[in-house]
Amino acid sequence: MEQLPVPRTVVQLPDGTHAYISPSDLPVPQQTGAPQVVHIHQAPPDRTVQRVALGSGIGAGAVGASVYFGPLLVAAMTSMAVSLAVVALVVVVTAWGLVTVVRSVGGTDGKAAAKNLAKARRRR
Repeated sequence: MEQLPVPRTVVQLPDGTHAYISPSDLPVPQQTGAPQVVHIHQAPPDRTVQRVALGSGIGAGAVGASVYFGPLLVAAMTSMAVSLAVVALVVVVTAWGLVTVVRSVGGTDGKAAAKNLAKARRRR
């Protein structure tokens, strides 16, 4: 039979921060004058979203969703941004190559047409 993990308790420290303690860390009354040693385990710093959600009364489902879908959303948006950047690069290179080919093949008529088009655009 597997043994369940020891439950931990959340306590608020004098400076206002919260910490996890386990029952073995609670002070035991001693008859001697020796100082008591209490080990306080700080919560990991990467759980801010969960702490804010739990502190505002949101349920565990919302916390689980933020933990799971947060990084998933960032990865999906990054993937879309990279895909759009590649498509934009392909469009720019294709347009540049097409313009270069038309200018070189068109000869003087092509250059004159390009000049007339540039003049017409400047007049607007």
